[in-house]
Amino acid sequence: MENKQPSWLKPVVEIGPLIVFFVSYKFGGFMVSTAAVIAATVLAAAVSYAMTRKIPPMLWVTLVVVVVFGGLSLATGNKTFFFMKPTIVMALFAVILFGGLIARKPLLKSLMGSAMELDDSGWWKLTLRFALFFATVAILNEIIWRTQPEETWATFKAFGILGLNVVFILTQLPLIMRHQIKQPGE
Repeated sequence: MENKQPSWLKPVVEIGPLIVFFVSYKFGGFMVSTAAVIAATVLAAAVSYAMTRKIPPMLWVTLVVVVVFGGLSLATGNKTFFFMKPTIVMALFAVILFGGLIARKPLLKSLMGSAMELDDSGWWKLTLRFALFFATVAILNEIIWRTQPEETWATFKAFGILGLNVVFILTQLPLIMRHQIKQPGE
């Protein structure tokens, strides 16, 4: 039997490691924050598993990339690995979603279908938009870490990407409302 996910779990698991990264960066610098976010992401995955007996796919991807690239940064002392982590995660999500569209399968439906019901046209449009969004954020991360001071990048990683996600999702609400399948009695 699958455990129901508590309402606090998703925000804590998604935002908790970002807050840990930002606070530890401010007080301990880059390498301390890298170690802290690795620990926080592992803990987030453990909490998610303990509460629901599963780890969501996006958290799995984030966990693997944070541990691998954060670990490489710590082991080599080279920050570049960690700077590229958001690029790799976002690009991977974009490639997966674009690949699904090419294979004629809007993968967002399988990821988010339990949260909302959309008609097929809505799933196709939303999947394409998310793929384009993830690709754009990957490019933006590359521009910021390569052209801006480290502290600017750290703020962007912790709060800019989160803010862009919130704004993007809000801008998708009209599409979601137009393509939502109404249940009998609604």
